[in-house]
Amino acid sequence: MASEKCFDNGSCAPSPIPNGLIRIYSMRFCPFAQRTRLVLHAKGIKHETVNINLKDKPDWYLQKNPMGLVPTLETSSGQLICESLITCEYLDEVYGDKKLLPADPFEKAQQKMWLEDYSKIIPLFYKIPTAGKNGEDVSALKEELKNKLAKLNKVLVNKSTKFFAGDDITMIDYMMWPWFERLEMYGVKNCLDGTPELKKWTGRMLEDKAVKATMHPIETHKAFGKSFFEGKPDYDYGL
Repeated sequence: MASEKCFDNGSCAPSPIPNGLIRIYSMRFCPFAQRTRLVLHAKGIKHETVNINLKDKPDWYLQKNPMGLVPTLETSSGQLICESLITCEYLDEVYGDKKLLPADPFEKAQQKMWLEDYSKIIPLFYKIPTAGKNGEDVSALKEELKNKLAKLNKVLVNKSTKFFAGDDITMIDYMMWPWFERLEMYGVKNCLDGTPELKKWTGRMLEDKAVKATMHPIETHKAFGKSFFEGKPDYDYGL
């Protein structure tokens, strides 16, 4: 169902959610929505996907989420949960199998601190290609990104583990992954050259079943990225 075309303004609302399912309102190329889709797949949660045209949002969707953003989760009883981090934590709490967040309060807090630091990196993934498209010098922005990625690399070096919180994937890995999947689309893949442990981490992530289930080929990302940075995002690219 994740391959469905986007619902746009004027479209009829989708049918009611069957009992036993949860629905995610998403957009195929949105990294924030991918966070939630990763958790859904990692935990084996039965769900259905409704993709939203973020440039021409349906009125019925704005009634569910007035901000018009994705992801949003909706239960069969009509409960609505918005924002990527909140939806992911909700899924981890409600669906008990294969917990992704640690039970230990300090370890959970540590993941949230790492994520807070990572949130400061995300804007660079958009500033660099936007500035480059406008003919601006992006060397300083790339240097800033390299420095921030080097700090992430140091976390892995200090922990001597395969993933950020141990030798198994946990929530923090999934929350960071979507932008690493798109490094080539952003034109910043070479910023990983000085981060060998982070490079190994990306390789391990690519072998994960949930990552494989939610990712797009790099050529698809590039095609969407071109339309996105030109201001005319093709949300249904490839369908």
